[in-house]
Amino acid sequence: MTNMASKKFLKTGKLKGKIVIVGIGNTLKGDDGAGPEIIKMLKSQIPNPKSQIEMLDVGAVPENFLQKIVGHRPDVILLVDAVNLEKPAGSVEIIEGEDLKEEGFSTHNASLKLTIEYLKKETEADILLLGIQPKNIGFGQRISPEVKRAIDKTVNEIKCMN
Repeated sequence: MTNMASKKFLKTGKLKGKIVIVGIGNTLKGDDGAGPEIIKMLKSQIPNPKSQIEMLDVGAVPENFLQKIVGHRPDVILLVDAVNLEKPAGSVEIIEGEDLKEEGFSTHNASLKLTIEYLKKETEADILLLGIQPKNIGFGQRISPEVKRAIDKTVNEIKCMN
């Protein structure tokens, strides 16, 4: 796991083949909207992504998009969500493999855990969670400056892969 202090947190060696990037979160709840904001920015800045990259904004209900994700037959699924990393706001970590089985890391605990379990069962994809530590997730809040910087860094790293 890495944080924003490192040069790059997305290692391109892990992101190869057909990739589905899934933005998870509620845009009405401040930093919880980081995942959807990343997808929105990527779609505006990469108007014609490689056919190997799919981008989905699933809001706060990733379970409603499971068949669509599976239907893309991805090699890698990158879930992007506000996550309680117990670190300073705007910290970013990649959580992978067995670490994804832990409970209590996401603001969407139950649905994200079930989503990950289902995707592991239905695909042979590597599943990674890019977690961003939120500062505020109250209704009507704006995305904090710390999380906005993390969003911008994430978007730039993903754009470099394309």
